[in-house]
Amino acid sequence: MVGTGSVRLVVLNHDGGVQLERCVSSLLALDWPSDELDVVVVDNASSDGSADDVERRHPDVRVERNATNLGFPGNNAALADLSGVRYVGLVNNDAFVEPGWLRPLVDALDREEQLGAVNGTLLFDARFVEIRVEGPSASPGPRDRRRLGVRISGLRVDGEDRWRSALVLDGGWGPEPTSGGAVAEWTRGWARLAVPVMLGQAEATAAGRSGRSGRWSVEVELSAVDAHLVRLDGGLGEVEVEVTTEPAWYRIEVAGQPFEVVNNAGNDLRADGYGLDRGFGVRRSEWATEATEVFGWCGGAVLLRPSFLEQVGLFEESFFLYYEDVDLSWRGRARGWRYAYVPEAVAHHVHAASGGVANPMAMRFAERNRLVTLVRNAPAPMAVRAVVGFTTATASYALRGPGPGDGPPPGPIARRRLGALGLFLRALPAALGQRRRLRALQRVPDAELTAWFVPERPS
Repeated sequence: MVGTGSVRLVVLNHDGGVQLERCVSSLLALDWPSDELDVVVVDNASSDGSADDVERRHPDVRVERNATNLGFPGNNAALADLSGVRYVGLVNNDAFVEPGWLRPLVDALDREEQLGAVNGTLLFDARFVEIRVEGPSASPGPRDRRRLGVRISGLRVDGEDRWRSALVLDGGWGPEPTSGGAVAEWTRGWARLAVPVMLGQAEATAAGRSGRSGRWSVEVELSAVDAHLVRLDGGLGEVEVEVTTEPAWYRIEVAGQPFEVVNNAGNDLRADGYGLDRGFGVRRSEWATEATEVFGWCGGAVLLRPSFLEQVGLFEESFFLYYEDVDLSWRGRARGWRYAYVPEAVAHHVHAASGGVANPMAMRFAERNRLVTLVRNAPAPMAVRAVVGFTTATASYALRGPGPGDGPPPGPIARRRLGALGLFLRALPAALGQRRRLRALQRVPDAELTAWFVPERPS
């Protein structure tokens, strides 16, 4: 029988503002006995008073303060001593949970003692309609093998900037920082763009049309390698526009029934070592609803077994930002722990509220930490391939200069990658020492672990 100790839920905060209050309030409103719930806010040296506000409004919530901003491993302050704790959960301060989120996660851990962690369904806190973008693609130059369609660098809905919350669902090359500190994404010639017409349930309710069809005026900022015609379709028929090498705004009427989109349903790992959000970009109505085992868990909204943490350890403190959960998931799998996805446990996440989309510092840490994670955990050939491949690609970016429209050489992508490579090389000696210790503790063969990996993304 599982013990009857309290469930501890930990919220890591750094200048979370109103998002922190919403997160904590959702935890206190869970369908769970209040005397068996221990809510802890770990504050990473905030300067906005958000932790003070929670302490004042919710005296039953404990606030632990780190003297400096320790990044995501700051969670360790509330994970080091779990005596008397039945299970411990982590919830991002820019997320909030539905009242029924906790119970199915507890039930899953109760049923299966070998589960070290369980994730539910994490949805984007917005409702979207879709624009299809289609046109020819072109090569930007001899040193860049990509075929580029159009460059999306901005989006407005009814005159309001919504680019930060938009999603390129299919057909994109991934978000890229620009020389001006903004973010853009190139398409591959055909792409689906999810337009956030309602930012969360509150806006949908206020609009009085949650779940009903509507119509919105959308402007998209586009440019291209060379001038050509591009077709945009927002549900009211195709609109043809001429896109040039200079960014310009194009208006289109968009209609449809707003839909929810999955942010995460557990973590996958690609065969080239990139961590992935399972289900990312899939409409909620089209996402599978069956519980299943997953390779890894996402730290944005997760419930963990204390004995799992006791055996495997806590978050690697040098990571600061990104891949902490991938690393800890991998370490646990290597020791024989398993993880599950529980679909009925639903939470919502504000897209890019903390780090920002393609924030250069965040991207440097993501790339550095991916390589460190592989050095620490992966089979040697996989780790070597990743390091050599990243180094070679970085050199290629530096030699080819900026992408179209990115400003003076060497371009923001090359600078970001060079910064990540420098951070990785400084971390390499310690990572190799950690690898030796972790490999000595491994109980599951590499072949069994790598069987979980999903195929690499086509270039």
